[in-house]
Amino acid sequence: MLAALAGVGIVSQVLQRQQEIDLKGKVVLITGGSRGLGLAIAGEFARAGAKLVLCSRDEDEMQRAQVKLEQMGAQVMVFPCDVTQPQEVERTVEQATTHFGGIDILVNNAGIISAGPLQTLTRKDFEDAMNIMFWGIYNMTMAVLPQMRERKSGRIVNITSIGGKVSVPHLLPYSSAKFAAVGFSEGLQSELARDGIRVTTVIPGLMRTGSHINTVMKGDEHRTEYTLFTLLDTLPGFSISAQRAAQYIVRGARRGSRHVIITLPAQLAARLNGALPEVVAPLLSLTASIIPSKNDKGKGSHQGRDSETPITRSFVTSLGQKPPRIITRIPPNKRVIRGKSQQKSALFC
Repeated sequence: MLAALAGVGIVSQVLQRQQEIDLKGKVVLITGGSRGLGLAIAGEFARAGAKLVLCSRDEDEMQRAQVKLEQMGAQVMVFPCDVTQPQEVERTVEQATTHFGGIDILVNNAGIISAGPLQTLTRKDFEDAMNIMFWGIYNMTMAVLPQMRERKSGRIVNITSIGGKVSVPHLLPYSSAKFAAVGFSEGLQSELARDGIRVTTVIPGLMRTGSHINTVMKGDEHRTEYTLFTLLDTLPGFSISAQRAAQYIVRGARRGSRHVIITLPAQLAARLNGALPEVVAPLLSLTASIIPSKNDKGKGSHQGRDSETPITRSFVTSLGQKPPRIITRIPPNKRVIRGKSQQKSALFC
């Protein structure tokens, strides 16, 4: 039995190497590419010689990202685009295609997080999460797909989450949208294989992207929620740097991997929940009971940056307060991306 499994693993690795592509000159469209993980992914593609198309709702952030990436020698186009609006998505794809001649790789990365106990959440919290992290993926995919099908080639990379494999307490809107994204992405893998299009479902664990300050905290206990969320999201023992995560993601895109599960805790959680959900469920229930939220019924929303506490401002979470460093020093005619992480675990399949 073990020999058979080992044989399957070897065959899978050989097939992946045959599917590997050279990224130099490839056109990569990245949603949510102006900061955090999206910007780190853009930097990794730039290092490989790809041409970049970034879209985001924040024009100022996009302009700053464009300057950084162009300093690396990358060709970059940026577009203000709300992925929840099909017309804006189609316009972005059309303009990028006209300029570069086509889109070879699509990275669906845009996302939001609303955290809070169920009684503090509203229907709009769920709708906002679904609109960006499911319908946004759908809109962009359907806009790019016709040209990929016509060429019989292309790569689609969907950034989901371990929250799309294990539903986490106090993150119900986020997990609901990510579960939908995982289902859509995995279904696309099967549907599009005959068209020569490879779909990669990326399932990251916790990442130190610096974007936790933009998280929406719900309820009157938002400072407590933010403190717990920030501690887990920024500590190296529980999370991975955006730089390292981006390297894994770009490697998966190059190989055409079906799945990239980032961090050992995420791998263990996904497999344990799939094999023994009756064991995982009580642990999650226990976690939910420990977090102070019983009497919190406030419906207000608070940005993470407005929910800071002495703990979140302390040196303990300093890693998470820094955006990913893409550029250190730019030598003439060289592209430089540097970043190290204590967590170096990813599974490609």
